[in-house]
Amino acid sequence: MTQEFIEAGKAGELAPGTMKRADVRGRRILLANVDGRICAVDDTCTHEEASLSTGVLKGELVKCPLHGSRFNVCTGEALEEPAEENLRTYPVRMEGGRILIGLREQGTP
Repeated sequence: MTQEFIEAGKAGELAPGTMKRADVRGRRILLANVDGRICAVDDTCTHEEASLSTGVLKGELVKCPLHGSRFNVCTGEALEEPAEENLRTYPVRMEGGRILIGLREQGTP
């Protein structure tokens, strides 16, 4: 079975050190530019229903705006409580200035 890649944004919309939420086929995906590398994970904190795109990104780490949980946006790993469950990660491709993500998750929560 081949991986389906869907456009989630434009490369020019995401400068290094920034992130944004993309709604792709009913999924809320957090796109983060970490030193020129685009990473994609679920946008919703695994502890509570909070959008991580409204949190703070420092390097590879995003801090949840609700209770302060920290996640690695490249690996999905939950690094700081109260969240204990990892985020789903998605493969990313860049084509013609477009950010494409694979909808079949690459990691499990």
